Amino acid sequence: MSGDRKKLYIKTYGCQMNVYDSERMVDVMAHEGYEVTETPDDADLVVLNTCHIREKAAEKVYSDIGRLRLLTEKRVGKGGKPSLLAVGGCVAQAEGAEIQRRAPMVDMVFGPQSYHRLPEMTRKADKIRQQGGRARIVDTDLSVSEKFAVLSEKAVRSRKTAFLTIQEGCDKFCTYCVVPYTRGGEFSRPFEDVMTDADKLNAAGVREVTLLGQNVNAYHGRSDDGREWSLARLIRHLAAETDFKRIRYTTSHPQDMTSELIAVHGDVAACMPYLHLPVQSGSDRIVKAMNRHHTISSYLKTIDDIRTVRPDIALSGDFIVGFPGESDEDFEQTMALVRRVNYAQAYSFMYSERPGTPAAGWENQVESHVKAARLAELQAELDRGQRAFNDAAVGRVMTVLLERQGREAGQLVGRSPYMQAVHVDVGDPESARQYFGQLVEVKILSAGPRSLKGELILA
Repeated sequence: MSGDRKKLYIKTYGCQMNVYDSERMVDVMAHEGYEVTETPDDADLVVLNTCHIREKAAEKVYSDIGRLRLLTEKRVGKGGKPSLLAVGGCVAQAEGAEIQRRAPMVDMVFGPQSYHRLPEMTRKADKIRQQGGRARIVDTDLSVSEKFAVLSEKAVRSRKTAFLTIQEGCDKFCTYCVVPYTRGGEFSRPFEDVMTDADKLNAAGVREVTLLGQNVNAYHGRSDDGREWSLARLIRHLAAETDFKRIRYTTSHPQDMTSELIAVHGDVAACMPYLHLPVQSGSDRIVKAMNRHHTISSYLKTIDDIRTVRPDIALSGDFIVGFPGESDEDFEQTMALVRRVNYAQAYSFMYSERPGTPAAGWENQVESHVKAARLAELQAELDRGQRAFNDAAVGRVMTVLLERQGREAGQLVGRSPYMQAVHVDVGDPESARQYFGQLVEVKILSAGPRSLKGELILA
């Protein structure tokens, strides 16, 4: 590596969409001579790629900016050059002016649809810095199609698992959610653009691809001949025309789980038996207040239909407790739903008011101590379900994609078809290199609350 290459540090908050976005930032900045560093201490450019879904997540950004300020002051005090600091993602989109007010040391603020212009912003900020000024660059344009047009031309770094964004934004306007305001309306990438990136991943040796979108199952990309491609049709095409061994997709909305998509889970072997399908509450009254566009009975019917075609499917979900107006009865209905579905894993949160969303202004807010008690009860039940699901894997033989180094020498960690982390001792470091990136048969020996341990079944 040449000595004049600059260093880039990115901290990623939040969802898989942000992970994907950060990977793309690494790609675009590589063309500017930047290489990734694991610490901000020696970085020439620091990017905080932020999430705005939870209140604490947004405040954590300001806390991290404060720590970076102290780090920069220490660096300059030793005669070093200050880093350029950029805040990107959804907090930047929603609170660009507030970031500039609260954190004047930030050089660049850009939204999730603007990061393809990060090289241009960085060059401008560098020039201002060299002239003795302080860059105050803000770019929160929501032109999502331009971002993909630029990024589709970037080289793909070799990997065995990869994310591929096919859809962005949301038109559902749930009353608690900021996504429509920070990511914009629903946009489906054209079919040919998706396949251009899919072909690059395929050529790079990717074995597992996860199709991403805020409402990924609402995908309706057009092809050059004018035909519309649903997510179900896209998955079938990828399974037939690429070497991907595993295909996943997230996040889905219950309203968009069509019979066509459900059938894919029974027909396409590469479509993994795992589905993240958020419901948020088990109460029809609360779901309606959330503007979720589904009922509990329709949600349960969807799950029953999926289990009919794929009985072994693992389900995960999202839950919000303490939504405005949630009663004890509403919460008990959520608990009943959790016990009925038996989730393999789930994510649960206390409701937090997000500025600019309808529910933030409602008067019937639930008291904090009530929300905390309900969350503790819900998480205990969800943890029980996840532990039971993992315990049921003991003694089974599963196909595992070994994708990263474990904590111990000769240990690799992979994922089961059901998204469980599986730790496998493969012998010595040479064996670890041999098996890395491979799909192997593993017998599950033991289960913990968050992962499994297994042994290779050698032919």
